[in-house]
Amino acid sequence: MLTGAYSKAEDFDETDFRRYAPRFQGENFAKNLELVKKLEDIAAKKGVTASELTLAWVIAQGFIAIPGTRKIKYLDSNFSAAKLQLTPEEIQEIRAISEAAEVAGERYAEAHLKTTNL
Repeated sequence: MLTGAYSKAEDFDETDFRRYAPRFQGENFAKNLELVKKLEDIAAKKGVTASELTLAWVIAQGFIAIPGTRKIKYLDSNFSAAKLQLTPEEIQEIRAISEAAEVAGERYAEAHLKTTNL
């Protein structure tokens, strides 16, 4: 969602579990995209993508992030994020957005929950 590649559940490959996960269905998907939109607005001001901004924010918290990727363009984007400098105000703005976020939908479908210890 942060890369902008997905705007509806049907955008996911048939074999991708997200296509069937409650968070990525109907109104839940639209509601969760609202969070992405807020991050995209900040990212646009810096001339980066929402995924680069978010990864830079995680790094600014002192964490080591190891994002997965299947394409070179995303690997390049991940490296760019490591060089991105956020101001204290930007860090706080992103923190406020994340703390106020109300993620819509369960993480897993009922059928998946039955196969876990969650």
